[in-house]
Amino acid sequence: MNIHALKLFYQVATTGSFTKAAELLCISQPAISSQIKKFEHEIGVQLFKQQGRGVILTDFGEALAEKARNLVALEEHIESFIEDYLFAKAGTIHIVATYLPANFLIPKWAATFKGAHEDVNLVITTTNTKDAFEQLIHYKADIAIYGGGISERPEEIAWEELFEDELWFVVSPAHRYANQSIALADMMKEPFIMREEGSSMREHLFSLCQTYQVKPPKIALQFNGINETIRSVMAGYGANFISSLAVREYVDSGQLARVYVKDIHIKHKIAICTRKNGRQSILVQKFIETVKSSL
Repeated sequence: MNIHALKLFYQVATTGSFTKAAELLCISQPAISSQIKKFEHEIGVQLFKQQGRGVILTDFGEALAEKARNLVALEEHIESFIEDYLFAKAGTIHIVATYLPANFLIPKWAATFKGAHEDVNLVITTTNTKDAFEQLIHYKADIAIYGGGISERPEEIAWEELFEDELWFVVSPAHRYANQSIALADMMKEPFIMREEGSSMREHLFSLCQTYQVKPPKIALQFNGINETIRSVMAGYGANFISSLAVREYVDSGQLARVYVKDIHIKHKIAICTRKNGRQSILVQKFIETVKSSL
């Protein structure tokens, strides 16, 4: 079926005149008449009948005009959807992130972005490093926001470092090492409260011990969540090795205290990741711009 001819027919039906439809579409009246006749011949049904000097719709023509109304409305909706997407007015961005950026960075970025792009949906998933990169590589996510070491980056990923995050030793303000400078070996004699095996901070801590040939600490309490580890240390027991992003406000407010371990200054990367050689949509580009401008 000739969709163009169907839309011409709809314009004639809604205006009630070949002449008015021609003026609206900026084409000649004979051209429209010719197209409609061909369309009637194609479908094998008469659409208009004479009435005085003009024409009116046949019964079938009226029914077809109603169907065509739905088609035209859908076409307008699709055109609007494409325009909104291209000009970053609407759409969906799928973001996958590791724990630290998901909890301590993305909420602020998302709020800022939504303030300027209210009709854009942000779908944010928190997961581990391996799964985050897998989702990005297999087109299940548009962006991955990662906190950790650069050695874990797959070849397929384009990596843009946002900043470096410091890793701190923290204890209760009442702890004997609070705000003190001590040796790594002494720090490792303290009981530690950490997340489960496989967490990036725990791996960083044990890697540090291996590098400096120091016996690793006893993990006295283990939690699945980072907030639980923080609050346990605040309660007065043990130490934690943790991202400054997670505890800075508690240190600044005096609810936690840093321990300065001599000659140890460890940082990890916070990076925004996309697929290599992939063209980001305007929506994704806008979100990345929002992230960068907030730093």
